[in-house]
Amino acid sequence: MRLIKSDAEIKLIKKAIEITKEAHHDVMCLDKVGLNEYNLQARIEYVFKDRGAYSDAYISIVASGDSANTLNYISNDKILKDGDLILIDAGCEFDYYASDITRTIPVNGEFSKAQKELYDLVLDTQIQVIKMIKPEMKRSELQSLAEILLTKGMIKLGILKGSYKKLIKHKKHKKYYPHGIGHWMGLDVHDEAPYKDKNGSEIKFQEGMVLTIEPGLYISKSDTTVPKKYRGIGIRIEDDILVTKDGHENLSIDIIKSVEDIQRVS
Repeated sequence: MRLIKSDAEIKLIKKAIEITKEAHHDVMCLDKVGLNEYNLQARIEYVFKDRGAYSDAYISIVASGDSANTLNYISNDKILKDGDLILIDAGCEFDYYASDITRTIPVNGEFSKAQKELYDLVLDTQIQVIKMIKPEMKRSELQSLAEILLTKGMIKLGILKGSYKKLIKHKKHKKYYPHGIGHWMGLDVHDEAPYKDKNGSEIKFQEGMVLTIEPGLYISKSDTTVPKKYRGIGIRIEDDILVTKDGHENLSIDIIKSVEDIQRVS
């Protein structure tokens, strides 16, 4: 029952995303240099509650600089430094239905050349993966495409060396992209719905399913095997996608994510 959302459920998810959009856009517009990560967390969660979403869908992640390379970082206690990026993974619940959005933005409002190169790789990967979503598609097919695109991009940037097929076969890309492409979303942010049917086969997408798409790259500040300009950068971009009769609808398309749009409002 939780795999397929009714029109009423989709309406509530859209409302949660609308409120989450306001929160993300609000912090994008702040003068952030010198603030603390928890200042942004407080601002986000204020907007949630002020707009009638009394619950957070999960503990907000506000991870600046190298902290973005810690998955599920929730300390949110570092000073925001000029020149760093901030990975913000935050979503509210509205009438029990979740949203789950991640945006990565510059503290000072401007992406550096190296930051933009990594960001555009993650964004292009996300856009290409979302384009694939339609009924009968499988989540594993989306995962495979994301891994291919990110690995090819990392080879081009000099982060990885060799054949993309061999790198993926030996899981060398996992050092920088260690998680899945997304998950079901609904009454819980990671909704309690199966990924395999009773026969153990992977469940194919059907109209009414809602899932997240969230590729990322995480390069530790201490990783001396990659060009210095990329060290300490963590990027994830996440949207919430509805499977429709003929394809998909990006429910969070209005939350800005291009370099140009983020720089324009920052």
